[in-house]
Amino acid sequence: MLRQALLSVEEMYCADAAAAASGVPTLSLMEAAGRAVAAAIQRRWRPRPLCVLCGPGNNGGDGFVVARLLRTEGWPVRVGLLGAADRLRGDARVNAERWPGPVLPLDDPRLLAREPLMVDALFGAGLARPLDGPAATLIDELSRRGLDTVAIDTPSGVHGDTGQVLGTAPPCRLTVTFFRAKPGHLLLPGRDLAGELVVADIGIPEAVLEAIGPQTFANGPLVWAKAFPRPQLAGNKFGRGHALLLAGSGMTGAARLAADAARRIGAGLVTVAAPPDSRAIVAAGSPGAIVVTVESEADWSRLLGDVRKNAVLIGPGAGIADSTRLRVRAALATRRACVLDADALTVFRDAPSALFAAVQGPCVLTPHEGEFARLFSVEGDKLGRARSAARQSGAVVLLKGSDTVIAAPDGRAAINAGAPPDLATAGSGDVLAGMIVGLLAQGMPAFEAAAAAAWLHGRCAAAHGAGLIAEDLAPALPRLLVRLREAAPALARGALPPDLC
Repeated sequence: MLRQALLSVEEMYCADAAAAASGVPTLSLMEAAGRAVAAAIQRRWRPRPLCVLCGPGNNGGDGFVVARLLRTEGWPVRVGLLGAADRLRGDARVNAERWPGPVLPLDDPRLLAREPLMVDALFGAGLARPLDGPAATLIDELSRRGLDTVAIDTPSGVHGDTGQVLGTAPPCRLTVTFFRAKPGHLLLPGRDLAGELVVADIGIPEAVLEAIGPQTFANGPLVWAKAFPRPQLAGNKFGRGHALLLAGSGMTGAARLAADAARRIGAGLVTVAAPPDSRAIVAAGSPGAIVVTVESEADWSRLLGDVRKNAVLIGPGAGIADSTRLRVRAALATRRACVLDADALTVFRDAPSALFAAVQGPCVLTPHEGEFARLFSVEGDKLGRARSAARQSGAVVLLKGSDTVIAAPDGRAAINAGAPPDLATAGSGDVLAGMIVGLLAQGMPAFEAAAAAAWLHGRCAAAHGAGLIAEDLAPALPRLLVRLREAAPALARGALPPDLC
């Protein structure tokens, strides 16, 4: 799992310090970083005019290494520096002195002559204030011209923890970072600005992660594979869990999509509780699901009284009504695993604390940004908001979007960066909710179930591509599930096959 770790800016500082304390010279780390960037550039471009923009810190020191190495390889290289060379310190100063060519100020027009390939080594992930002055002016100009740009660590102006832009930042074709990626590489808008992301090994020992104890991860099989359910030879459908879904009177398609997804991902049995006026429609559309009629709260309570129904989904098409609120609270009172989506969240917009107080067992909330704002009065970046919401609610919070964040009350979080924009289609969220409840029914813990479902959901969409509709998602699951089974031995060893990255 540590292979998927994302390090905050502060945690990366700790990793650098731990590496130095273990005997790895910081100057060697800088040389390795520059060499990794130079190699990444050479793999993608032939020699051409190159302009390296160096900042006053270690990021600028990396840039001087890149400039020196590529000049040696015959590239025509120009170097620009923010500030005076005699004010550089430490390893950055050593590498500036190793650079044999001239150093130009950032406002020198020669820097951008002949449409060069740009290397942004101005500021790394730890920038704490908006870009301004000559650096901001130059970044805006290279963005305006659309120059090919390679960022070292992060595009200057993108904060490594949040992905947010501080003032301005360049859109890059390639970003090379070191040891582990940072949350800002996966969170928007940082992910879009970074372009292709390369995480380079520069000699920091893996052992430093044990002391750091990272709590943020790039979502993928290594985060949840050990908990992923697999049918047993001696098993049967009753041992694979029984999911209970609540349907409403109007949008019956939502419950049907969710039910099909829960079955397709492996739940042994799925019961859909539907009102009398929609029971026949639900039954006709989902022949493999058990469909029962629910007219009253007493009917719902009787269904919940069957302890074999071990995971509950409320929300898709449930309706914004008092009955939905009552049924949510009744389901939560059983302490069984619950997924609350869509209408099951909106019905608590006037009393979110009542919802949070009712959470007593494993629970996953799946809001989009609008639903999130109705329930939680937290501000800030997406990762921080999701974490705060999980602590406040006592539930796993899956905050949807192209950079979905899954956060647990204990502080763990995963960022899912593999969802294509094709998922912006009606019903896709219902399928996701069904996948989650299907995994919960099979005994998967809430955080792992939400993370696995989000990853599979995105992979199904990517496999289908253009023209995706929600009905296409669940049928794409079997091929992925087969591949996960085939990769199980490698995943158990902590190895991630390339096609599952």
